[in-house]
Amino acid sequence: MEYFAVTGGHPLEGTAAVHGAKNSALPILAAALLARGESVIHNCPDLTDVDTALEILTCLGCRARREGRTLLVDTSCAHGTHIPDRLMGRMRASVLFLGALLAREGRAEAGWPGGCALGARPIDLHLAAFQALGARVRDHAEHISCRGRTLRGTRLTLPIPSVGATENAMLAACGAEGVTILQNPAREPEIADLQGFLQAMGAHVEGAGTDTIIIRGGRPLRPAVYRVMADRIVTATYLCSVASAGGEGIFTGTDGSHLRPVLEALTAAGCAIRREPGRVIIRARRPLGRVHITTGPYPAFPTDAQPLLAAALAGGVGESTITETIFDRRFRYVQGLNTLGADICLEGNTARITGRPLHGGRVTAPDLRGGAALVVAALGAEGESRIAGLHHIQRGYEGLEDTLQTLGASIRTVQE
Repeated sequence: MEYFAVTGGHPLEGTAAVHGAKNSALPILAAALLARGESVIHNCPDLTDVDTALEILTCLGCRARREGRTLLVDTSCAHGTHIPDRLMGRMRASVLFLGALLAREGRAEAGWPGGCALGARPIDLHLAAFQALGARVRDHAEHISCRGRTLRGTRLTLPIPSVGATENAMLAACGAEGVTILQNPAREPEIADLQGFLQAMGAHVEGAGTDTIIIRGGRPLRPAVYRVMADRIVTATYLCSVASAGGEGIFTGTDGSHLRPVLEALTAAGCAIRREPGRVIIRARRPLGRVHITTGPYPAFPTDAQPLLAAALAGGVGESTITETIFDRRFRYVQGLNTLGADICLEGNTARITGRPLHGGRVTAPDLRGGAALVVAALGAEGESRIAGLHHIQRGYEGLEDTLQTLGASIRTVQE
């Protein structure tokens, strides 16, 4: 068994860089299929989810290699249209390759996507978008089949602003003749990053970040050179780590511009935060005070960041509340925090957090962000914590242990 051994109670201090965004890199890698030739993607993090995306591309006939933080993806010989179940089951974002394949080859076949068990996350909106563009979709018990040799632009309104459905609709629409008008899309910054890559490929896409995205499809696209944006949830993780342990951290490669609700919550809890070009600075004194937040689609408080904030608040004072509106199983991390001494009660979709000193304990990461939350809490707890289930954390964090050690944390990986 592999686990993190974390000895808390040590304030953090220092400077660390924020790596590229997983949630940008994955749809951008899928989008590389839309052109024939080699695309160069800079600032692409070295994560297990990214490795899975590269395996999918390889299975489809692409050639891909990594040079540090840069990925070179050559799609010249891509010909496959089927994604194996073993790869689809590893992560939710595998579904994005369906839209890209539909645009490139006019067909796509795959099993059902996997990923963190955060509750019901059906892909019906993705499939409905493909159908609106003229594809024939069959969703069987074990696999999905899409056919659409001639896709045509359309007006499509999403009933909810789903990030994945927005991205899949954008990818498929690039291969459709005519104009697609996508209304009520998700507005997350990672969608604007995908738009930036598509534009670099020569696609006519505009409106990401607003209530309407317009895609003028049917044009041949070219390979592109692009730099992935900084990961805002990794940034939030580092900020909450300092907030939990106390101290001062400087995080470069990002200015926190896409994290306003998180910065406001940490400020309300007593942290001093300053944004500067290319970096964000936090100074935290323990204990943190109480705050009340509700998650929601961007630009509201991000659901991926709420476990991180909860972990920092658990060691504070007063009663805080977090109301979750996106995933019905997001609070799976609460049991682990309570094992570390937290006092968190769940009332429907709201967590009531009564701050008090935390202590070490043995816990297991339930999912990606829940695992990171356990690390955040352990940094502020007295004594040693052992956090198992590292494969979840490694899906979204490159070198988390090394970065925290740079800031003075006592954390190491142990093999038993």
